[in-house]
Formats: sequence, C-alpha cells, structure tokens
Amino acid sequence: MAQPAHKISDTVARSTLEREVVRSLPTRISGDAAARDRGGPRLGVVETAPAAGINRVIAVDALRGFTIFWILGGDGLAWSLKQMAAGQGGFFAAIGNFVGLQLTHVAWEGFRFYDLIFPMFVFTVGVAIVLSLPRLVEHEGKLKAHMRVLRRTALLFVLGLLYYGGLSHEWPDIRLLGVLQRLALCYLFASLLFLNLDLRGLVVAFVTLLVGYWALLTFVPVPGLGGSSYAESFNLANWIDFHYLPGRMWNDTWDPEGLLSTLPAIASTLIGVFAGMLLMNPRMDAQRKSLWLIGAGIVMVAAGYLWGLQFPVIKNIWTSSFVLVTGGYGLLLLGVMHQLIDVWGLKTWATIFVWIGANAITLYFLNNVASFDKFATRFVGGDVGSFLDRAVTPGAGRFAVHVAGLAIAVAVAGFLYRRKIFVRV
Repeated sequence: MAQPAHKISDTVARSTLEREVVRSLPTRISGDAAARDRGGPRLGVVETAPAAGINRVIAVDALRGFTIFWILGGDGLAWSLKQMAAGQGGFFAAIGNFVGLQLTHVAWEGFRFYDLIFPMFVFTVGVAIVLSLPRLVEHEGKLKAHMRVLRRTALLFVLGLLYYGGLSHEWPDIRLLGVLQRLALCYLFASLLFLNLDLRGLVVAFVTLLVGYWALLTFVPVPGLGGSSYAESFNLANWIDFHYLPGRMWNDTWDPEGLLSTLPAIASTLIGVFAGMLLMNPRMDAQRKSLWLIGAGIVMVAAGYLWGLQFPVIKNIWTSSFVLVTGGYGLLLLGVMHQLIDVWGLKTWATIFVWIGANAITLYFLNNVASFDKFATRFVGGDVGSFLDRAVTPGAGRFAVHVAGLAIAVAVAGFLYRRKIFVRV
C-alpha cells in the first residue's frame, strides 16, 4: 500500500483520531464545537487518496476489490470453466458444474456464492463509513460531515441513473433504483445513524430494521391476497414496487433493489459499520480483532440460517435472514483477510484486489460504459476464439476473452493505483 501523502501530520494526529473513534462507540460523535475545542489546524480532508489517513485498513480495500473482481469478469471466467469442464466428464465436469452453479443467482429462495457479491459491496460501504467520517468530523466538524454525506449520496444516485442508461430512454422506461442507487441510499442512512447515534442506538436501529421488516412481510396482509406471503410477486415488498415504484423495474412488476427492501439493506450496511468500529478500536490488538470478526461471522451466519427456517433467505427481497447470512460471511471474509494481510503481513497475494478496491466504483462504472470483455474480444475474439475452441476444448475461446478482459481491468486498476489516481465520489 502506498504511503500517505501527509505521513507526518497523520502520525501526529493519530492519538486524537483514535480517541475520537473510541468515543464514537459508547457516545455520540462530537459536533463542530467539540472538534474545535480539541485544537489544532482545521485541515482539509484528502479525498483522492485511499491511503490518505492512518485509519486505512488494507484488508478492507482487498475485500472490496475481491467483490468487484467477480463483477469485472470473474463470473464469466467461472462460466467458461464450467463449459470447458463439461467436455471432460467425470470429476472435472462435477467441479465445473459446482463452480458454475455457485456463480449464478438462486431463482428465488436459497443462497449461492453469487448472491453474496452485492451484499458484500453494501457491507464494505458500512466499514468505510467508520474509516472516513470520524476524521472528517475531526477536521471539518459535524455539519461538514453531514454535507459531505448528502453530496456523495447525490453523486452516487446520479451515477446509478447514468449506469442504467440515464436519459437515453423515454419515460417511463428509466430505472430509478438499481445497484448504485441502493448503495447511495444505504450510505446515506447508515452515515446519518452513525453520526448521530451511539453504539447502543445503532444496535437498536439494526434490530428495529430487521425485526420490523420481518413483521411487515409476515403479519401485514398483501392487498388482494388475503394474507401474507414470501413468494415471488405475492409478497408485500413486490406489491409496493408494483404500485408505488415509478419508472422501469428490473423484473417488469417488481425490482430486487425496490423500495421496501432498502430497509434491511441499510441493516447490512450497519453490520459493516459495527465491523469498522471494531477495526478502529485501539484498545484491542489486531489478532483479537481478527478473532472477533471471524467468531461474530460464524454466529451471524448460523443465526441467519436458523431464522431462515421461518423467514426464508431470499436475495430479491433482501429478507432479514439474508442480511444475517451475508453479513456473517462478510465478517468472516474480512476477519480472514485482516488476519492474513494486517496481522501476518501476507499482502502480495491481495495486490490486484487492493488495486481494484481502491477504485472500485470507477472500475464498476467503466465496465458498464466500455466493457472490458468486449474490448478483449478485439484481441482474442473471432477466429482466435474459434481456433482455441477447436484446438483445446469448447469454451476455451470464451475463457481467453474473460482472462484478457480481467487482465485489462487489472492493468487499468494498477495504473491508477501506482499513479495515485483515486477517483472518489
């Protein structure tokens, strides 16, 4: 990880920032007056460098990059491997089928690895809130922190609109809610809760969101149905989307990033907030942090599957059990990466993930505007791909395209990282 640009000043401010984060656990984050009372210059926050503060945890960038890796082409790599293995039969075909299946979404109820990707992004947003906002409050005051949150929310939301075509379609064929829009809303509400509640208040908000959402979908009858349901198109969340969500919906009559299901998604962000608080607690050594993350993750996954016996694990309506299962896996992965990278110092294996994670949203948006895979076909598509399919095995051409696409994405990420170009929304 590149060294911070303001290393000396950040080192001097270390103890002050740590006291601020610790104070944010049992009490409210202090406001403008308290920030001024602590003295020192009111420095601007360097928003362009992800390593700009001492509160950077490499494992968080690696986890974010690991998440986006699958969106940039890791999923296509797995699908092509499945196709290649199918022609081999036996053990290889079985492995290929398993990997390929895990890189597809469950139709409705259940859970596969691919269903973890988006919740992991939401989870890392929560962690980043704790790593950035206390420092902003420290330097600029609480009011400026609120304004920064509102500005970033608006930018993310607009980027989301552009991601799905912007104004290239006529109304009502414009999608108002989507992945980046949900990230924007989760960031907004989780940030406001973090800035204005102590740890107990955050826990109450988390429980209220999960239990409240469960109660709505379990006890509130769906109009016209005569009762409640968790089935596709017959649940309260889908009904609200159909009647009150304007614009184009992903599934015609409902949206997986719909209105009501945004509430439990905020709870997913709060799990990341809790993880960030743990990581920023100087009273706990790094080894204990890893163990707490892993232990909490195991407990949360088990609790999620247990709750899923009554309230099924369903990504498309982001059920409360889904929040616990995915949040638990997020804690587990962060704990393992923190142990490997930040405790044992094993960083080399995560280099490309750190590169990608440092400019995650930029690469995600670039891949939509100018697909890395489509660009790769200019080099290994057409006759080259056909030759590989004939000479090696069916699917080899597609595999080469995805490998080349990922290589291009990693090269772009590495170039931006080494040049210290970090496009921050």
